[in-house]
Amino acid sequence: MTTPTHLGTESATPLPELQQQVVQALQPYLPGHALLWTPEDTTPYECDGLSAYRQRPLVVALPENETQVQAVLRICHALQVPVVARGAGTGLSGGALPLQRGVTLSLARFNRIIRIDPLAHTAVVQCGVRNLAISEAAASYGLYYAPDPSSQIACTIGGNVAENSGGVHCLKYGLTLHNILKVRGFTMAGEAVEFGADALDAPGLDLMSVVIGSEGMLAVTTEVTVKLIPQPMLARCIMASFDDMRKAGEAVASVIAEGIIPAGLEMMDKPMTAAVEDYVHAGYDLNAEAILLCESDGTPEEVEEEIGRMSEVLRAAGATQIAVSRDEGERLKFWSGRKNAFPASGRISPDYMCMDSTIPRKRVADILLAIQEMEKKYQLRCANVFHAGDGNLHPLILFDANDADQLHRAELFGADILETSVAMGGTVTGEHGVGVEKLNSMCVQFSAEENEQMFGLKRAFDPRGLLNPGKVIPTAHRCAEYGKMLVRGGRLSHPELPRF
Repeated sequence: MTTPTHLGTESATPLPELQQQVVQALQPYLPGHALLWTPEDTTPYECDGLSAYRQRPLVVALPENETQVQAVLRICHALQVPVVARGAGTGLSGGALPLQRGVTLSLARFNRIIRIDPLAHTAVVQCGVRNLAISEAAASYGLYYAPDPSSQIACTIGGNVAENSGGVHCLKYGLTLHNILKVRGFTMAGEAVEFGADALDAPGLDLMSVVIGSEGMLAVTTEVTVKLIPQPMLARCIMASFDDMRKAGEAVASVIAEGIIPAGLEMMDKPMTAAVEDYVHAGYDLNAEAILLCESDGTPEEVEEEIGRMSEVLRAAGATQIAVSRDEGERLKFWSGRKNAFPASGRISPDYMCMDSTIPRKRVADILLAIQEMEKKYQLRCANVFHAGDGNLHPLILFDANDADQLHRAELFGADILETSVAMGGTVTGEHGVGVEKLNSMCVQFSAEENEQMFGLKRAFDPRGLLNPGKVIPTAHRCAEYGKMLVRGGRLSHPELPRF
């Protein structure tokens, strides 16, 4: 195909004229129903799961095959119009937030499972296939796809690749990175690229580990080869109650210190337990300050032995109650609260901001106690649920977005959690990504030189900086301004988004 010549710099082209140019350039390559530009059609794409930040895109393209994806990218590259790839829009850090002068590339129609190989234990799927749909399709072969984000009923495998998503079973089975063999897609210039291989290793540099978790800044994923694993013969879950937050945190460290790697090790504090129990009636102890869910899977003999060892460790750590699931129905009931933590929070607050940071396991109790003090400081409630086994926090800050002051305090609260996590030896993200939400906090964790190294990697893939720009990596200017604000005792709150 041929691409149109550049139509002038973005700063010199009025918005309506630019929109018309882009639409006219894309129309020969996309069906009429696959190109949206009116306000009523583009408004549904104005945000992802981080709904506090919204921006209608210039144009939304909904390609149906790789040829159309390549055409959209080549045309936008020639016009120097930025592109933001989008999956199901379940992301929680603003990674799919559109740009006012950019094209949103929706890959929702890439929803086909191409093939399942039960002998090789792999599946080849298009990027728009839902996470849970992979396991549903593989179930008849006794296989499943291990990473299980809470949004797995809706989130897509392409989005999982972009964010390196985890889930409640990531402690034992790993993140997206550990369960992918190959990723196919296109660069911003429309060049076809492939990372990884069908074999367990690939020649050359390990660029797949760079692309997974890059939040759509390096390439647009269209096809993924995932690993499948056999369904365990048996799984049982322990629900342990604690009357003290520190005891619960120390219990997590004790389980791992014993050399036990549970299939899942999750924690909820008292406010979260109350919210989910009222929603799903899972049988949680409402008097407990914290609840741990510890799962074992494998052969019946392995499960019995591991459940016994974990129960002993939890009792020694101060558990006040221990219940073990008696059958599969009860196991799923125990997990139903954890899986529904986010919708349950939506029932008790007009809005919530779901944070995502990671701290060393030994600091679990410290960060939770620090968050309790922050609740007083910012005069907002916070419910906590997280992957305790690997220290990945998910504090849910409850607020009303209709109140500008509450929104501002929620942003400050979230930044405080992230920066406290860094001070405790952790990092500003675990699985939700940086997006636009955590740009300021990246200035705290990384030096200007480190950020420049990351920009250098992006330039190697996208020299013009057109693929999901303004996300993930803060500029030196932004970090300098943020540093000045911190010195003055204030903060930069709302992200300064580029207006390409």
